[in-house]
Amino acid sequence: MSTTGKIVVIGAGSLTFGLGTVGRILQSDVLAGSTVCLHDIDAENLASVHKASEDAVEKRKLDFSIESTTERPEALRDAAYIINSIEVAPRFALLDSDYKIPLNYGCMQVSGENGGPGAVFHSLRVIPPILDICEDIEKICPDAFFINYSNPMSRICLAIKRKYPALKFVGLCHEYIHFMPILAQILEVGLEDLDVKGYGLNHFGVITECRYKATGKDAYPDLRKKGPAFLYGFDSYDGFKFIAFFLEKFGFCPYTTDSHYGEYIPWAWEKADVFAIRRFWNGYEELMNMVYDDLKEKIGKGEGHEAVVAQHEPAIPIIEGIITDSNYVEPSVNIPNDDIITNLPRDLVIECPAIINKKGVNGIPLGDYPLDLLGYIQAQVPVMDLCIESILQRSEDLAFKAVLADPLIETFGQAESIFNDLMRRNKDYIQIEWQ
Repeated sequence: MSTTGKIVVIGAGSLTFGLGTVGRILQSDVLAGSTVCLHDIDAENLASVHKASEDAVEKRKLDFSIESTTERPEALRDAAYIINSIEVAPRFALLDSDYKIPLNYGCMQVSGENGGPGAVFHSLRVIPPILDICEDIEKICPDAFFINYSNPMSRICLAIKRKYPALKFVGLCHEYIHFMPILAQILEVGLEDLDVKGYGLNHFGVITECRYKATGKDAYPDLRKKGPAFLYGFDSYDGFKFIAFFLEKFGFCPYTTDSHYGEYIPWAWEKADVFAIRRFWNGYEELMNMVYDDLKEKIGKGEGHEAVVAQHEPAIPIIEGIITDSNYVEPSVNIPNDDIITNLPRDLVIECPAIINKKGVNGIPLGDYPLDLLGYIQAQVPVMDLCIESILQRSEDLAFKAVLADPLIETFGQAESIFNDLMRRNKDYIQIEWQ
């Protein structure tokens, strides 16, 4: 084994994630000599990813070893880095229920994946199995570094922080990275010509600073002038009409889409592009199914090595940065606050820029969050607290109170009806023995 150690990919049976993550690892000179261990509970898909990955190593004549196992303790043995992306199946059917059941009772969620009462049940499904992974890490490889891609990101990471405070971890999301080319289009410059900073909560952050590199001039006046019209007319992803409206009225530009930023704000439904959001979710499921079928066919034909193509996500650069002590700045990570944003609780996981070096992921102090946006983030704190504590204490009562505390809920009866229906829908998917 190389000095870089063993890299474990949990959820590797999800072909796009598994093949894309392996593809990015195999591009890395820093990680050459590493063992890559693929883990999933789906043995058939896991075998497919293993075969494609081994073929890629062989055909490209690379210095990597590929392993796979359905046994998590075996996968974690001697692990140095663990990259996780899991969901509870059937993912899209359950997320659809998280959206539609509250809507049946007049709760106007724009999505329900990460905020709103639907997100409470998304959390109840996915946090327990991730905490089980973390428990095994603590027992088997306590010095390993855990990288999470699963949603709801803020709640998962805060649950890890509270139950396993010694665990080294970071949560990663590509929303910030994906928004930057849109920002450059608005300002009609190259992305390389901008200095940008943004932070907040995952899927609930805004660009706080934007400058032209060449002159140091503040670009925000141009963003406020050009941005709303551009975003109102930008028919892509899952809608930007709410983002346009928010920039127009608040003067700050969220670095995500309507379906995410709008999840947290009670009046978002009025301004969000709900049609585009539903189009995205329906199309995303169809796209994932189509990509899955294409990848399976390619692997079946013996061409799986061609599907091992890098996904440009930040996990591997962060691992490289830790190993090389590079001190580079990763623009958007999810880590414990610890006074990075000074007017938010220390016991909160925030999304912010960080310096990557041998000490790990080190948040850059940012000071106070803008006052006119602060209340929206603060309103999420008790919801997250109740949701996470309901899992840690196995309290169904606290789970109901998490729904009741959500800003999108209007009446007690509405909360009760939503909770009871979603609890029935999720009875086979929540791994909690309620006390």
